[in-house]
Amino acid sequence: MEHKYEYIDIEDCNHFIESIKENYSNSQLTDNDKAMLDYAVKLTENPSAITKTDIDRLQNYGFDDRAIHDICCITAYFNFVNRVADGLGVTLEKQNLTR
Repeated sequence: MEHKYEYIDIEDCNHFIESIKENYSNSQLTDNDKAMLDYAVKLTENPSAITKTDIDRLQNYGFDDRAIHDICCITAYFNFVNRVADGLGVTLEKQNLTR
């Protein structure tokens, strides 16, 4: 069995990550990923505005009920944890991420 390895340019990775952080909708993410993030942002910023249309859109991008459930729960969990931390005045310690 022969293995082929692809090398990843760290600068390309950094540029990709920064483009997502800056504006994911203009990044090189797939349309599926952008639809997922659109839903997560809407659920975070205006949860009462989520409608069946939002779910239908995810389904049109190929997400099944389990995937939609997971996206919803993970988004809600992170929002919950951040709200609790904010409510308790928790501050994050700066970590040195360079090696």
